[in-house]
Amino acid sequence: MPSGETGKRRTAPSTTPGDRRRRARLLVTISDGRGRAVAAPGLARWMEAHAPASTRGEVGLALVSDRRMRDLNRTYRSKDAVTDVLSFPADAGEGTLGDIVIARGRAQRQARAAGHSLATELRVLALHGLLHLAGYDHETDDGRMARVEARLRRQAGLPAGLIERERAR
Repeated sequence: MPSGETGKRRTAPSTTPGDRRRRARLLVTISDGRGRAVAAPGLARWMEAHAPASTRGEVGLALVSDRRMRDLNRTYRSKDAVTDVLSFPADAGEGTLGDIVIARGRAQRQARAAGHSLATELRVLALHGLLHLAGYDHETDDGRMARVEARLRRQAGLPAGLIERERAR
């Protein structure tokens, strides 16, 4: 199944914005999808530092169980399977880019299979989801998202991303 699809947003599996400086061009808040903070050391700062230059606004990132992700994938994409990352873009003009949801169990399994840490896999998935929030769609953009993702991954020192993995299968 392709990874990182964009879901149609009905109600956001949203997070509450943190109290970090509002001057940042990107503000990332990480939770369990129900408003409780989740430990993901350095992930929010990493996203803020490595986001595409034009990316501005608030992003809620939820780390959820595989079961919760399967429910979201079934509800928003009519696919009864766990996926690794979903993006839920916000309506334009809200100052919020939207929400990214990552299945923590699936991310752990993918990290093991790729031979890197969970922290690295979360960064790969978060970047992919963030690009979807920024309007990229690898299924329809003739490789534009893949090129941007590859450039950002190289700059950030990340291994192969989701698009390259899917192509290698």
